[in-house]
Amino acid sequence: MAPLIIAAFIGLFIVFAYFGYLSNKKRRDAMYALAAKLGLNFNPANDSSIANRYQFLNKLRTGDNRYAFNMLSGKYKDYNVMAFDFHYEETSTNSKGEHETDDYYFSFFLLNFPAAFPELTIGSEGFFAKIGQALGYDDIDFESHEFSRKFCVRSKDKKFAYDICNAKMIEYLLSNQDLTIEIENDALALYFNDTLKPEQIEHNLDRLVTIRSLMPNYLFDRGRIKCV
Repeated sequence: MAPLIIAAFIGLFIVFAYFGYLSNKKRRDAMYALAAKLGLNFNPANDSSIANRYQFLNKLRTGDNRYAFNMLSGKYKDYNVMAFDFHYEETSTNSKGEHETDDYYFSFFLLNFPAAFPELTIGSEGFFAKIGQALGYDDIDFESHEFSRKFCVRSKDKKFAYDICNAKMIEYLLSNQDLTIEIENDALALYFNDTLKPEQIEHNLDRLVTIRSLMPNYLFDRGRIKCV
């Protein structure tokens, strides 16, 4: 009986592995097609250098075994952008004292600036509560009570936060309440708690570019901290 049970488990493993392979291949093929459509480069390989290069961004320094994959990169509407899937893992100890590892995957979007800025995070109240407490940042309030109620904005530089969260930006974010944004150094980032479908990528690249366009030009004209 035992050999039959073992054989059944092996069979199930092979079936799940095969369907996982097909699903991943279908996603890669769709990303290749999207890259060709948008005039971007595509690289499906795992790349741990992204986590190291952008480790100042909160989401990219979470957990262990961090790497980007299925990466789109290049010029999009005159901006240098990247969009990729990202993986990290966290290890915990269960009630039996055994170590368990959980894998997490999500989608990430990056736009590079010609200048560097202080850290600013914008997201739902619940999403950033723990991050804010850990970093000691206060939630910044705005004249729009609806915006302050629905979004948590944190930065050590309140003037910069007010510059970014201008009237047009607030109006846009209230119409796009699923967005989680981080600005720091030379990067503007959007990220989600799951991997997006390939057909959702272009829409979110557009939203990334729109957020950049709503940043006041004087921030760049002043040349805050120029990147070397």
